[in-house]
Amino acid sequence: MIAHPAKSLPVGKLPLEHLRSLLPHLPGRDPRLLIGPQIGEDAAVIDAGDRYLVVSTDPITFATAHIGRYAVHVNANDVAVLGARPLWFFVVLLLPEGGTTPELVETIMADVRMTCGEVGITLGGGHTEITQGLDRPILVGQMLGEVAPTRLVRKNRIAIGDQILLTRGVAIEGTAILARERSEGLRGRVDADLLARAARFLVDPGISVVSAALAAAEAGDVVHAMHDPTEGGLATGLFELVARSGFGLSVVREQIVVFPETDAICTALALDPLKLIASGALLIAVAPAGTDTVLKAIRAEGVPVSVIGEVRPAGEGMTIVTSGSAEPLTLPDRDEIARAFEGG
Repeated sequence: MIAHPAKSLPVGKLPLEHLRSLLPHLPGRDPRLLIGPQIGEDAAVIDAGDRYLVVSTDPITFATAHIGRYAVHVNANDVAVLGARPLWFFVVLLLPEGGTTPELVETIMADVRMTCGEVGITLGGGHTEITQGLDRPILVGQMLGEVAPTRLVRKNRIAIGDQILLTRGVAIEGTAILARERSEGLRGRVDADLLARAARFLVDPGISVVSAALAAAEAGDVVHAMHDPTEGGLATGLFELVARSGFGLSVVREQIVVFPETDAICTALALDPLKLIASGALLIAVAPAGTDTVLKAIRAEGVPVSVIGEVRPAGEGMTIVTSGSAEPLTLPDRDEIARAFEGG
């Protein structure tokens, strides 16, 4: 009998069914680990006595420019959505054996230092090395933060009827990456001024959700869950928001902000903006009675925010309503950006 080689998995997050099959086989854990590895959680929570320690880790793999800024922000976001303030950053910088210069290393680390300074984070350490088999730098970050036990925002509090809020709009990170890394393929197909604006999305509107997340958390216990949609875009982020509860949800397409720059780039590359990597947006599940309070708190930080839907019973599933017509909200097999990069 001829043995056939196993099919390779695609670029992007490990498929959900594979990840789910791994989790039950992890070793027993310390009881002080309050939130450990599970679907829909991007940070761990450790009981440290009078406070909780919140820890996240995330790599930067698609971008090549400003990877230091990306790494600090995406890891800080994962800490902040639990209501914790990000405080300490650690970085592993893997560099290709060909083409690594002292100037390249200094540029990346200057980016890390500057971004840490902007967010009020201390760079605590890490590791650097020149590595075989790489064609570009890879940066893996780890962020630690603290939160008072009474202020932790946990997804197990999400309830039917909660309003779903979305800050800014979708695919800020994806828009910036594509405008910077795929600019040659977009020139002539997308207006030059629009493409230049899109390339600045990394800083304007930016990919940090820290100020909005902490403002929401400080608005009181009406905030039942927060999540920052990243790889897989808003569609995956919505699934992850309710994954632990098993509830359904309904969102209204017309309420979801898609920037003109994002729309133009996605149209040119035949991508779905709702399934494109989305750091810079924040999803919040809020008790109906507290919605106005949370909206006001976030807007006071200068961050646009709107209600896009609500949590529904599990039996209703995940739906998106467009022009009054409801359809199933589907989970992408992989992020649209992986498809864009695969295309060369």
